[in-house]
Amino acid sequence: MGGLKDQLLKAIWHAFTALDLDHSGKVSKSQLKVLSHNLCTVLKVPHDPVALEEHFRDDDEGPVSNQGYMPYLNKFILEKVQDNFDKIEFNRMCWTLCVKKNLTKSPLLITEEDAFKVWVIFNFLSEDKYPLIIVPEEIEYLLKKLTEAMGGGWQQEQFEHYKINFDDSKDGLSAWELIELVGNGQFSKGMDRQTVSMAINEVFNELILDVLKQGYMMKKGHKRKNWTERWFVLKPNIISYYVGEDLKDKKGDILLDENCCVESLPDKDGKKCLFLIKCFDKTFEISASDKKKKQEWIQAIHSTIHLLKLGSPPPHKEARLRRKELRKKLLAEQEELERQMKELQAANENKQQELETVRKKLEEAASRAAEEEKKRLQTQVELQARFNTELEREKLIRQQMEEQVAQKSSELEQYLQRVRELEDMYLKLQEALEDERQARQDEETVRKLQARLLEEESSKRAELEKWHLEQQQAIQTTEAEKQELENQRVMKERALQEAMEQLQQLELERKQALEQYEGVKKKLEMATNKTKSWKDKVAQHEGLIRLIEPGSKKPHLITNWGPAAFTEAELEEREKTWKGKKTTE
Repeated sequence: MGGLKDQLLKAIWHAFTALDLDHSGKVSKSQLKVLSHNLCTVLKVPHDPVALEEHFRDDDEGPVSNQGYMPYLNKFILEKVQDNFDKIEFNRMCWTLCVKKNLTKSPLLITEEDAFKVWVIFNFLSEDKYPLIIVPEEIEYLLKKLTEAMGGGWQQEQFEHYKINFDDSKDGLSAWELIELVGNGQFSKGMDRQTVSMAINEVFNELILDVLKQGYMMKKGHKRKNWTERWFVLKPNIISYYVGEDLKDKKGDILLDENCCVESLPDKDGKKCLFLIKCFDKTFEISASDKKKKQEWIQAIHSTIHLLKLGSPPPHKEARLRRKELRKKLLAEQEELERQMKELQAANENKQQELETVRKKLEEAASRAAEEEKKRLQTQVELQARFNTELEREKLIRQQMEEQVAQKSSELEQYLQRVRELEDMYLKLQEALEDERQARQDEETVRKLQARLLEEESSKRAELEKWHLEQQQAIQTTEAEKQELENQRVMKERALQEAMEQLQQLELERKQALEQYEGVKKKLEMATNKTKSWKDKVAQHEGLIRLIEPGSKKPHLITNWGPAAFTEAELEEREKTWKGKKTTE
């Protein structure tokens, strides 16, 4: 509940700051009343007008500061909030109060709706201190997520250059500076508005709406047992399915808990890529579009159930907590190094003071020795013999003091050298920390690249094996067809040779037939001529014998021996001729 309260306070802080028009840190009571009423409405908290009026009595002096509003906000609103309100509606209400005042007027490559989603993401990734900022590490994380969603490659050098030019006086960016950074297209060059908008929506669904996976799949009904395509959305403890990806027509939910399980099913009833989700009271059969999608969904649902068993938050929230803990650890180590450096500096200053004290003592001793030397020189003539021994002793003392000074100077030099080594060690440690962070990022990038390459290699290897088998089959088929075509060609050549021979034989027979035809024709002409002359002779003598000619179409005469060979007219003519002959005789 504490995490929910912190997230709510961030959005409310934006709204409160936007109502502070004169930047005095205070807001009028009437505006706070309206804000409180709207918060109770969107957070579904019972509104207590009596407590509201009592807290903001008219006899209070002046407007209310943030510290003065917090007791009422905590007691009457935030402590009563349950996790049953619409988070998007709550954020949109706070966004409406602050967007006009703070959003840049310069044209951006993203719509106001996309800017709202970036603002909500900022509240999720920002630090838990006010005024709210997002540190460079979280900026890099967000830009990487957007670049991956757009299908582009992350430009680490470009971001490092951006960090170099970052304002050292600030620890991070505000929400409106982050919106301007995403909207000016500095890290999305070459991408159109639709691609950037889809990437922002995808990251928003993952980080804010806790969408772990979504996509179209076929679901088997429980009553009619028919298969229907649905848009499935996987969240940390539920799978919702809708008619379409616009999420307007919700058809049902699959509640997940630590007792649920997911199993792969063999293909059946003409459906492929099947898997089963077993819950306490129901079982759901689902068909994915391909084997890859099936495996991805099974893995995602299995991971979600495993997190429920462990009681762990969603992956992106757990990663955010780890990044915060890592930043706290690095900050503590840096503070510890700074403390050690301060201790070393303090020790160095103490040593410097000790050395300065020794130097002053040495100077005082040298001054006293000079005075004594002057006195000795004044009395040297008189007391030279007497004080020779004293003079040698004084020289010995001076040598010892010089040795002590040299020793102290050597110690000072060694100490300074040690200080420089510690400074170098501090710089190297900072570089090592930076290299470690970079190495972790590179390791993560290489791991993702290796996973993608292995996946591509496996798919390509399977595809190549398939192509190899198809090529072998095609070669075998081609060889068989080639042999068959060769046999057909040989047979056709033989048939062609035989046909040519037959054609030559027919040509020879045709020539022979023509020669026979010419001979027969000549014989026929001769026979025709002979027949014609013979017919003429018969016609002249009118004998009983006559040529056989086509009969008349008139009815023939019938004799005792059958049909007659002459007509009635011929018979009459012959009778006349016979009668004439009889008369002549």
